[in-house]
Amino acid sequence: MPVLVDTSVWIEYFRNGNHFEKLDFIIDENLVVANDLILAELVPFLIIRKQRKIIELLNNINKLQLHIKWDEIIDYQVKCLKEGINGVGIPDLIIVQNAKQNDCEIYSTDNHFKLLKNIINIKITT
Repeated sequence: MPVLVDTSVWIEYFRNGNHFEKLDFIIDENLVVANDLILAELVPFLIIRKQRKIIELLNNINKLQLHIKWDEIIDYQVKCLKEGINGVGIPDLIIVQNAKQNDCEIYSTDNHFKLLKNIINIKITT
């Protein structure tokens, strides 16, 4: 099953080497996927730091197309609010929708995804 690696994991990976073994395994098994939203969050910092090689590698990862269905995003947000979960950003909900559309697991250290796991029925690895 493909694994959509969230920005939070990439940042820790690049900054501190955290999640080294797990992410390397996902990469080695050719399971890692990205989308333009995640890349838009990562690439500007890498450009400023002149990390051209990393940008090139990220751009070569299999990329999921974003097909945003806004009514679905609104439904996710309503479900969160009914469960008392406030502050889940629209970008996180778009990532959830994208993973569900492509039957992917999400690899994230962001607590929002853990909270959404049962409400929206997504597959999460941490």
